[in-house]
Amino acid sequence: MKRVDDLIQSARAVHDRYANGRMDREIVRQWAIGLGGYPEPHATAVAEAIAWLKPSRDGADPIELKVADLARLQAIYSA
Repeated sequence: MKRVDDLIQSARAVHDRYANGRMDREIVRQWAIGLGGYPEPHATAVAEAIAWLKPSRDGADPIELKVADLARLQAIYSA
């Protein structure tokens, strides 16, 4: 179990960097996949982000994909 405060801070930083084009989706994917266990209400948001980001989704519309990625990242720190 990791610290929730660290998760929130990290998720917000990843979200902001990705939203501003300073982070590639592959790095976001690797970050999410590497997340460990967290208590509720964050556990559900983390699990959903991992499930969404784990497949590469190469054929998807990049704009729609980024919007969906950002929503899942925001759900982690907004939970």
